[in-house]
Amino acid sequence: MRTMSDKTQNVDLTRAKQNTGVWLVKVPKYLSQQWGKASGREVGKLQITKNQGKTTVSFSLSEELAVVESKGEKVSSVRVPTDHPFTMQSVGGQTLAVFTDCSSDQITLEGLVVQRAECRPAVQESYMKLKKLQIEECAKPIRLSQQLEKAVTTNYKPVSNHTYNVEYEKKKKEEGKRARADKQKVLEMLFSAFEKHQYYNIKDLVEITKQPVTYLKEILREIGVYNVRGPHKSTWELKPEYRHYQDGEEEEEEERGNLE
Repeated sequence: MRTMSDKTQNVDLTRAKQNTGVWLVKVPKYLSQQWGKASGREVGKLQITKNQGKTTVSFSLSEELAVVESKGEKVSSVRVPTDHPFTMQSVGGQTLAVFTDCSSDQITLEGLVVQRAECRPAVQESYMKLKKLQIEECAKPIRLSQQLEKAVTTNYKPVSNHTYNVEYEKKKKEEGKRARADKQKVLEMLFSAFEKHQYYNIKDLVEITKQPVTYLKEILREIGVYNVRGPHKSTWELKPEYRHYQDGEEEEEEERGNLE
């Protein structure tokens, strides 16, 4: 759906004179993705029937588009539902219109929305398998642990002191105060610290990163959450999207915090 920008555009109202009515239909994400794979082929059939004055609408997806392949470690495929009944909704007191963006300086009115509807899949075995596949895809961790048969000696050799630590110590001696390190280096230090423990107070993080408190808090607000209550009050932890604890680690951290 495109929103109107602030720049001036010409509007072609030719079809407005024809009083063209259009339907605004909400469809499932997987269905729109399958339509995108059609490449000019038929995507399905729309059936509209009337029974005792009541209109029934349903969409049947083409069999050629009824298979979705997963992108996991093992290649597998799942059939998506082919039958999609419509749930009809009234437009109400709203005035909705559909426009086509023809060029950079002109849009065309396609018609006014006369009917709203929601295209929903029929609850079948194929739909349940699709939902299971989607849940499995979402549940896959961003980072995976793997046991190595032997130590890796070609990359990331341990060093007695990292370069950014040496540079920091040099700046500290020259300036006589805490110097701001590069933001990316500070993030690396923070993520490395949070791999060891889930919760830290600001004093410990200042000691670990050797950064000014104000500068450090600016970076922490981007990746972390400050606990203002609960058993870990006055501590920082990573936002959910940056956490990668394995099963059981987070619970162990909770127990450790309670004991402390």
